[in-house]
Amino acid sequence: MPSVAVKLYSVFFKFLLKHRLQNRIQTPLDQSSNPYGVTTRPEESVSASNPSFTDGVATKDIHIDPFTSLSIRIFLPESSLSPPEQPEPKSKPKLSQQDDPNYLIHRRNSYGPPNIGAPKNDPRRSSFEVLNLRSENNAYRGYSPFPQNCRKLPIVLQFHGGGWVSGSNDSVANDFFCRRIAKLCDVIVVAVGYRLAPENKYPAAFEDGLKVLNWLGKQANLAECSKSMGSGARGVGAEFTKAEVQRHIVDAFGASMVEPWLAAHGDPSRCVLLGVSCGANIADYVARKAVEAGRLLDPVKVVAQVLMYPFFIGNVPTQSEIKLANSYFYDKAMCLLAWKLFLPEEEFSLDHPAANPLIPNRSPPLKLMPPTLTVVAEHDWMRDRAIAYSEALRKVNVDAPVLEYKDAVHEFATLDMLLKTPQAEACAEDIAIWVKKYISLRGHEFSY
Repeated sequence: MPSVAVKLYSVFFKFLLKHRLQNRIQTPLDQSSNPYGVTTRPEESVSASNPSFTDGVATKDIHIDPFTSLSIRIFLPESSLSPPEQPEPKSKPKLSQQDDPNYLIHRRNSYGPPNIGAPKNDPRRSSFEVLNLRSENNAYRGYSPFPQNCRKLPIVLQFHGGGWVSGSNDSVANDFFCRRIAKLCDVIVVAVGYRLAPENKYPAAFEDGLKVLNWLGKQANLAECSKSMGSGARGVGAEFTKAEVQRHIVDAFGASMVEPWLAAHGDPSRCVLLGVSCGANIADYVARKAVEAGRLLDPVKVVAQVLMYPFFIGNVPTQSEIKLANSYFYDKAMCLLAWKLFLPEEEFSLDHPAANPLIPNRSPPLKLMPPTLTVVAEHDWMRDRAIAYSEALRKVNVDAPVLEYKDAVHEFATLDMLLKTPQAEACAEDIAIWVKKYISLRGHEFSY
């Protein structure tokens, strides 16, 4: 059973959540409707972005849609600044960071201050010099959109939880969780700040998720275009200034600009979707749309998805929905309130495509879905339907294991007070082991 502290916190949590949900339901739609939308609530604590590799991860926020509040937070692990792994000479003793005056240069020999002392014909030089790798406060300021010999990392597109009506990609808890995933999986995490209900009902959050996936593809194409301009437009060895590159990109693509962190370090051909609670519903929707789009999404390729205690429901109750209806933190009554706030009144149904992943004739066929890891908790009333979805995927030969955690509650690995528990740490490590099977360039020998 969960600890006494968890039980007490659950009572307090449900009291506040019920009060907030009821207040939002009582708000007239004409007052709450807002096409621009909101992505966070004033009562929630948020963590400011920090480009200084605090705890080994740098972050930045980007507003990617001028017509809505859709935004993202990028989590870049410090390991991305290392050059491709190369064996070190055995005869040369390894110096500590404090003793090695050229530590930054050795660590990032394809960046700046790039190759100080290297001859002009040194192949390590890029046609674009790095723009002050770090400032005095250790912030990662930026660099060329396409430095040579940089390390490319997979991209994890993450969707936070919160029952459609709360939570944010920059909350303290989500920031902590995404940092953990970025370091354990050695990936760039892109946390999506989708629009919340009731200001924006279905399908706003789902459309935002798909919009970010398409934005990743656009960024990859912009970066490749920039690279072509730099390497071929003036001939081999010619150099553009930073201003010239930006002018060329703006002339060709309007206001579109290359996002330098993703251009230098992101590998969209190894993209993983990770959804938490209701975010898992969004991840599954985005995965389906990615399957339908096929090569139209190139160079983005969704290679796997992780569904953490998904927010699935249906008209015909499962055994866990009956037995655990009054479970911890998110019980069935409050989740129904959240669904009423999210789904338009004329479309409300527990068998809505956004709610039930196993309704008949849902496209595309399950056999085309990407490998799917499902995480469930013993004391979560939604667990059985998530397990049923995983079983349906396995029946059509999709790699779809289930990780069930004993004595765990809904959001046990992502809720603020539970983030540092052994279960939360073990869950993140288990996710990393599985994900590495599909993002490793060399493959991974461990399999569930």
